[in-house]
Amino acid sequence: MGKADFLSPKAIGNRIKSKGLQKLRWYCQMCQKQCRDENGFKCHCMSESHQRQLLLASEDPNKFMDFFSDEFKRGFLELLSRRFGTKRVHNNIVYNEYISDREHIHMNSTQWETLTDFTKWLGREGLCKVDETPKGWYVQYIDRDPETIRRQEEQARKKKQELDDEERSARFIEEQVRRGRGDKEPEENPVYTELKRESEEEKVAFNLGASSSVAGPSKSSSVFGASALKSAASSSTKRKDVSSTSESRSEKKKKSALEEIMEMEEKKKQSVRTDYWLQPNIVVKVVTKRLGEKYHKKKAVITEVRDKYAAVVKMIDSGDKLKLDQNHVETVIPAPGKRVLILNGSYRDTEAVLEGIDEKKFCATLTLDSGHQKGKTVDVAYEDFSKLA
Repeated sequence: MGKADFLSPKAIGNRIKSKGLQKLRWYCQMCQKQCRDENGFKCHCMSESHQRQLLLASEDPNKFMDFFSDEFKRGFLELLSRRFGTKRVHNNIVYNEYISDREHIHMNSTQWETLTDFTKWLGREGLCKVDETPKGWYVQYIDRDPETIRRQEEQARKKKQELDDEERSARFIEEQVRRGRGDKEPEENPVYTELKRESEEEKVAFNLGASSSVAGPSKSSSVFGASALKSAASSSTKRKDVSSTSESRSEKKKKSALEEIMEMEEKKKQSVRTDYWLQPNIVVKVVTKRLGEKYHKKKAVITEVRDKYAAVVKMIDSGDKLKLDQNHVETVIPAPGKRVLILNGSYRDTEAVLEGIDEKKFCATLTLDSGHQKGKTVDVAYEDFSKLA
């Protein structure tokens, strides 16, 4: 038998069948069979297999309806979550894409009569956010996947940690500004008033200070006498100061040259503060985000310092070696009782033991463990010391 003609009924029927969707009224959901026309659907309803399926459904119709409803809901929500995510979209757009699948579950076999009823049910069950507009009903998928919730919580925790770090740095800057001002409150501006006389007979008097003299021969002579006494007293005090300074100079001359050199070195060490602080064998934390999440907020040990401002670090977790600038790392504060190294200030390059932390003053109490001042307790700022490796 030859191939059917292109316009023959059989060829047209085959093309319609391969195309996918056909009329819903000729579809049997129980048998999941699509008929081409009314005659075919009538023959199917009279078939033995269809009658047997109807007998099975008549025993427990709610079971079959619940099964089809669950399948329809699962397919609809799966398409909504994968195709649109958590975007707000019209329910009819999602439904049209859902029924484009040839093997989809038809709504007339579920517990919902219309798409509007199904949309309202999704809102009541908390599966989607639904809202009605003049253009129709809109749905928005609510992602309740445990992995997604965990990822969102982790992002929120990272954001909160970054905000805490920014707030801590802002508080530190504010504390430094307050220390620089020396806790002095600004003086109030003087208030100037207009010069007025209540009566014409009242005299206007000016107080020009202690240096001004009042008219009159007796008063001027007393003023001159007082100034002479003051000059004599000042000359005597100057002589005493000269004698005291000469004595102090003689005492200084008695000190040995070694002591004077040690004092000069100590004063120089206390007054000089450098803008570089990197030292080998200390633990630091990577704060730059340019290297990715793999190294951000991770600890490392400085193995080598290059050009004072750069260092080669070895990551504690992975063992990777990186070359970083000192602006890309920060110091690490260990637990009390651990050994630290002072990196800047008057006790630079001195090992110490952490005794306690003062969060209000942004500093820590250290006990020096090396040098000629071993055992001395000092207060050092957070950024001036770090944990020893």
